[in-house]
Amino acid sequence: MTINPLGLIAAFTAFLSIWFGHLAVRKIESISPTIWIPSSIFAILGVSCAWLSLQAPSLQLGTVFGILGITLLFDSFELGRQQRRIIKGHAPANPDNPRHAKILKEYTSATTLDLLKRDPMSLPFTIPEDSRAPEK
Repeated sequence: MTINPLGLIAAFTAFLSIWFGHLAVRKIESISPTIWIPSSIFAILGVSCAWLSLQAPSLQLGTVFGILGITLLFDSFELGRQQRRIIKGHAPANPDNPRHAKILKEYTSATTLDLLKRDPMSLPFTIPEDSRAPEK
C-alpha cells in the first residue's frame, strides 16, 4: 500500500493561502492609496501560478501552484470588495489613508471602528458606540 500525500498537501496549501490572502487583502487595502496596483499584482501572480501549475513536473507541485493561483486571482477581486465593505461600514477605514479619508467624508456609513476588536455586548451595534476616531 502506498501513501498518497496529495490530499494533505492540497488541504495545507488551501488553508495557508486563504489565511494569508485574507490578512493580505485587509492590510494592503488599508494602506494602499490605490486599489488597481495591488489588484493587478495579485492577478498577475495568480495567472503566473496557474500557468506554473500546468507546467509543473509533479502532481504535488502542480496542485500547490494551482491552489495558490486561484487564491491569488480571487484575492485580486477581494481588494475591490473590501473597499465596498468599508463604504458600508462592515470593515474599518484607515483615516491615515487618503482614499479612506475621502470615503469617511463622503459616506456616513463608513467607520473607523473595528467590530472584530470590540467586546461582545449581546446587543446590536449602535451609532453612539462608534466614535469615528481611530482606536489607539
